[in-house]
Amino acid sequence: MSAKIVTCPNCQHRNRVPASAQGSPRCGNCHKPLPWIVDAGDDDFAEVVEQATIPVLVDLWAPWCGPCRMVSPVLEQLATEKAGEVKLVKVNADEAPQLSQRFEVRSIPTLMVFRNGQVVEKQIGAAPAQVLRPWLEGALHKEPAS
Repeated sequence: MSAKIVTCPNCQHRNRVPASAQGSPRCGNCHKPLPWIVDAGDDDFAEVVEQATIPVLVDLWAPWCGPCRMVSPVLEQLATEKAGEVKLVKVNADEAPQLSQRFEVRSIPTLMVFRNGQVVEKQIGAAPAQVLRPWLEGALHKEPAS
């Protein structure tokens, strides 16, 4: 499992953050929650997303998709605002055909929020921050169906 170097938005300390771990990452210097933004694909989706102990916002995107490129900075900003509360996982749909098929992705970007390994909300298409922020907030407090 790979790790990324993340700069703490609070103190600017650089931290190594794994793609999968219990809980959520905190800065080694100031101990504030860090934004958790990682990539996943067909092979590691279960470990990175479904076994996560905090809610996960999944972004199914493609590099050639204009709306995907427009919404990506918004999602990263939301992940930074919600550091410690949500993990952002970016999945390149072109490189993860099994996931695209499994979740019946017909259009990208497709955003899904997972809690306890299950999808609790789905958003298809790009939207501005003023739409995605309340959507994510509602999804973070929604329990998965039993």
